[in-house]
Amino acid sequence: MYKGKKVLVAGGTGLIGQPLVKMLLEQGAKVRVVSLDDPSLANPEAEFIRGNLTNWEFCKQAVKDMDYVFNLAGTKGAVSTGVAKAASFFVPHLVFNTFLMEAARVEGVERFLYTSTIGIYPPANEPKKEDIAWNAPPHHTNLYAGWAKLMGELQAEAYKVEFGWSKIAIIRPANVYGPNDYFNPASSMVVPSLIRRAVEGENPYIVWGDGSAVRDFVYTDDVAEGMLLALEHAADCTPINLASGEGATIKEVVDIIASYIPGLNVKWDPTKPSGEPMRVLDISRAKERFGFSPKVSLKEGIGRTIEWYKNYKSKLPKHYDVFLEKTLIA
Repeated sequence: MYKGKKVLVAGGTGLIGQPLVKMLLEQGAKVRVVSLDDPSLANPEAEFIRGNLTNWEFCKQAVKDMDYVFNLAGTKGAVSTGVAKAASFFVPHLVFNTFLMEAARVEGVERFLYTSTIGIYPPANEPKKEDIAWNAPPHHTNLYAGWAKLMGELQAEAYKVEFGWSKIAIIRPANVYGPNDYFNPASSMVVPSLIRRAVEGENPYIVWGDGSAVRDFVYTDDVAEGMLLALEHAADCTPINLASGEGATIKEVVDIIASYIPGLNVKWDPTKPSGEPMRVLDISRAKERFGFSPKVSLKEGIGRTIEWYKNYKSKLPKHYDVFLEKTLIA
């Protein structure tokens, strides 16, 4: 489906964007990447445009002449960041999601993939199926980013109702990790934060919570492949989870890291927040719709990420950081 097609990947320099762009190029697509990151992060075989998607005119420029659009643009942050930087999560997401999808509609884009998040779900003590999303608000640690992402899903549904534009895939990834993750010590998420501190030899190795929180970790390449399949086979505004479908405790993650980096003196800090007790996604719909099956185990994926970080930690490229900006829209 992608051979010879013009494809925009918004956020194509990020954690999922980089492997997705590589896969699209391998399938013969003509790829344009839009990002606020440094151009060095872009695939040299893709066209790169640096700009801010919270600007309406730039959004129209970005999607012009494209056949398909993947919206992977977003802001990542730790549990504490999601609360302390509420507006920095909420406002840009609302604006660039709205502008980019509307620009794609106006410019006649054929298919569009919208990236939502596991953070839209209300708390549950079992794997979360897609249909429970609107039963209750997101967990309080994901309230602002979660609602902003849900508005993008509702926008897609509104276009289907009013304009008959239904070729929109809605993807809800779990906790994605892998090479080129965001390793900023102030706001990185759990896996890159744990890996960075372990590789740097932190002693004692302090981990927030008691290790019992359960998360669904999925390797970046698996998500990228799932997105390609979703736009081809499930572009009908039906939300679909992309995850491992299995839970792992934070303690299990720490144990895996310790198996690659022996000698960690682990100290748990139960006075610090650890977020929702359980956050795992049901992936039955993805399996049924397009045969999605993650290939990379948690142990293998963490090993690959540790090796990547060791090789690049002295020359990590700088990702754009919205938390350093004085204004939230362009």
